[in-house]
Amino acid sequence: MSAASRSRTRRAVLLTAVASAAAVTLSACSSGGTSGGGGDTNFVTGNNGIDTVAQGKRVAAPDLSGATIDGKQLDVADYQGKVVVLNVWGSWCGPCRAEAKYFSKISKEYAAKGVQFVGINTRDTSTGVAVAFEKDYGITYPSLYDPTGKLMLRFKKGTLNPQLIPSTLVIDKDGKVAARALQALGEEDLLSMLKPVLAEK
Repeated sequence: MSAASRSRTRRAVLLTAVASAAAVTLSACSSGGTSGGGGDTNFVTGNNGIDTVAQGKRVAAPDLSGATIDGKQLDVADYQGKVVVLNVWGSWCGPCRAEAKYFSKISKEYAAKGVQFVGINTRDTSTGVAVAFEKDYGITYPSLYDPTGKLMLRFKKGTLNPQLIPSTLVIDKDGKVAARALQALGEEDLLSMLKPVLAEK
């Protein structure tokens, strides 16, 4: 192999490594996450890593509408008057698999209590793997299909926006974002986000 060929090979390997590192950083699919707070953002980070905003200081959720993974049309705004639990997930994401059973269970337990769960499936290259994921974990609530992350980008910076996968938001009965977690959630943490918002008048 010539020196020029070796140089091209090394360059290709380096570029592949850099691209792979960037992809891992961008997806940030992990069991943890970083949460911001302070300044004039109005939100407070609790000891459990869950950010919350007081009822009078919340920002409205952006337009979250489009096709679901099973080809139907969905607009989250249609659920105003209910508390919405919004979960950003991908079938390729290990922590998403870890939390899925809790989301499935609590979505069914709270369906008659004025709570609607909605998923945003992202970075899956086809809806087939997403549908299979939901079937495997018994998830019966709808998920918007957002392979390129466009819906996530609709959230304003400096607000409770989903930055990692998985992310979970709780949207109050007025359509405003009340709480956010940038990590996989167990049953206890999910309920700790949901119950206070559900109890609001």
